Amino acid sequence: MFQQMQPGSHTATVSLRETYGKALVALGKQDKNIVVLDADLSPSTMTCFFAQEFPDRFFDCGLAEQNMISIAAGLAACGKTVFASTFAVFAACRCFDQVRICLSQTGLNVKVVATHGGITVGEDGMSHQAIEDLSLYCALPGFTVIVPADARETAEAVKAAASTRGPFYIRLSRIKSPIIYPEGYAFTVGKAITLREGKDVAILATGIMVFKALEAAEALAGHGINCRVLDVHTIKPLDEETVVKAAAETGAIVVAEEHLAQGGLGSRVAQVLARTKPVPVEFINLGDRYALSGQAEELLREYSLTAMDIERAAKIVAKRK
Repeated sequence: MFQQMQPGSHTATVSLRETYGKALVALGKQDKNIVVLDADLSPSTMTCFFAQEFPDRFFDCGLAEQNMISIAAGLAACGKTVFASTFAVFAACRCFDQVRICLSQTGLNVKVVATHGGITVGEDGMSHQAIEDLSLYCALPGFTVIVPADARETAEAVKAAASTRGPFYIRLSRIKSPIIYPEGYAFTVGKAITLREGKDVAILATGIMVFKALEAAEALAGHGINCRVLDVHTIKPLDEETVVKAAAETGAIVVAEEHLAQGGLGSRVAQVLARTKPVPVEFINLGDRYALSGQAEELLREYSLTAMDIERAAKIVAKRK
C-alpha cells in the first residue's frame, strides 16, 4: 500500500495541463532529442511552455491533427523522442487512422499526450467530450495507456513515457485536480497504487475519479463498510496481479471512470476477473450515451460520476457478495 489517504487533508487543486507543460520543459533541458508537436492548441495544452523555451524543437502543425501524427512518426523514425499534443477528442477520433498505421503498427517512439479528456471540458458540448478515447487507444497493439490522478502523478507519468520506448497515450483533464500524492512519489508504468486498505469492497478508479473514490471510502467507513481504493493509472498494460488480489481479498469490486461503459477500465477489469476470479462488480461510468453541455461539476452530477454514486455502488456490491 502507498499510504492511508485522507481526502479531507488534500484540498489543493493543480492543473494537470500546466504540470505537463512544465514537465516537458524540464525534460527538454535534460534531453536535446525531445521534440514537441501541437495542433494550434499550445496555449490550452500548455506545450507553449516548451515552445517558448525551445522554439527550434517545437512544431505547430496547425489545425491538421492527422498530419501532426504523421509528422511525429517521421521524427520518431529519425530517432527523436516525440511528444504530440491536442485535445483528447481530436487525438483519438480525428487521428485514429494515422495513430493506428503510423504509430501502433510501427511501434514508433511517440507520446500522444491529450488534454481535455472526458466530459469535464466546460460548455464545449458533446463534440469536444472525449469519452471513447480509452477504448480506442486500448484497442491498439503496443500502446501504453495512462490516466493520471493528480499533478504529481502527471509529471511522473510524462517522465516515465519519455524514458520508455514505444507509443504512449496519456489522457489529462481540463479541470484542476486535488493533490493526492506527496512530493517524491515514485511512479511505475503498469503498477496500480493502493491508496487505502480495506477488506469489504475494492474501488478501482482512474483519473479524476480517484479522489472521488477516496471521498466515497471515507464516507463508507462511517457506515461500517471498509473499502480498499486503488489508483489504476495505467489502463494498458493493466496491473492484473493487483486487480486479482483485490478481488480475492475483498470479494467485491467497484470500477469508476469518466468514460463510456465499453472498452475502458471497467471492460478490462471485467475481462481479467471473468478469467481469473469472478466476483460481483458494479460500474461507475457514462453508460452508453453522449453528454450534454454544462459546467464540469454539473455534468458529473448529471451523469452519476460523483463520490455519492461510488458510495451507492459500493453498498450494492457489498450486498451481492
